[in-house]
Amino acid sequence: MAVSRGPRSPIVRPGFVRSQAQTIKENLIKGVCFLCAAISVATTLGIIGVLTTEAINFFRISGVSPWQFFTGTTWTPQFLNPQFGVLPLIMGTLQITLGAALIAVPLGLVAAIYLSEYADSRVRDIIKPILEILAGIPTVVYGYFALMHITPFLRQFIPGLEVFNGLSGALVVGIMILPLVSSLCEDALHAVPKSLREGAYGLGSTKLEVTLKIVVPAALSGIAASFILAISRAVGETMAVSMASGSTPNMTLDPRESIQTMTAFIVQISKGDTPAGSVTYLTLFAVGVTLFTITLLLNLLANKLVRKYRTVYN
Repeated sequence: MAVSRGPRSPIVRPGFVRSQAQTIKENLIKGVCFLCAAISVATTLGIIGVLTTEAINFFRISGVSPWQFFTGTTWTPQFLNPQFGVLPLIMGTLQITLGAALIAVPLGLVAAIYLSEYADSRVRDIIKPILEILAGIPTVVYGYFALMHITPFLRQFIPGLEVFNGLSGALVVGIMILPLVSSLCEDALHAVPKSLREGAYGLGSTKLEVTLKIVVPAALSGIAASFILAISRAVGETMAVSMASGSTPNMTLDPRESIQTMTAFIVQISKGDTPAGSVTYLTLFAVGVTLFTITLLLNLLANKLVRKYRTVYN
């Protein structure tokens, strides 16, 4: 007796179904990653657009030319007869930045050399986390520490030191960016292959000669980039500088006097007392564009140094 068979069911290939599902999953992940990147780019472009538009409105309403803005030596936007020379704010920012760099760059580099070349693993595991803890302390705590402890201590030895002064601000910002310099420099030094060190030792070089003549030059791109990034961090510091250095836009190089940085001025105007749309309010965006341009140039310089001195090891 013949047995009738129904229509043959289609053969399901698990490999094909899994491949199709995997393709859909990968496309979904690709789309999410692209969306995140697009949001970042759109946010950056939006910030640049707002800063530029409002800065143009400032120059249009105030009647101040960009030349007068960048070369003027008096900054009194809240006075009855306002003056819009941003040089005092730029000088205050540079004073804090250079002072902090003089503290953090050599100390951070020496600390990185010690951790990478001289310290054993147990010491490194203790010291490096302690250094990195400094980066997690809120900046307002640094500012309060500078105001209540650093300045009173310095006034015992430096005559004429004001309560708010550039020296305390530079010291506390230097302490703040020290972990950034040491951590990035240590990573750059640690990335140098051991074969370079062993080859130098085989030729009879000492530990110091290997460190200064082999390892540091080989890691020069990373070290230089860490310096520039730390300086950018110092330029944009806000709360610690506001509390330690004051809010007096002085055109001075004397670190004993009270000064004001660009970020400190932005904090001062952003407290809500200034009417929105006024000329004083629009100075926020003019100063913000100046600050943004400085930090952008520093970051571009860091990228250029990395590309120029980067060494690729196989």
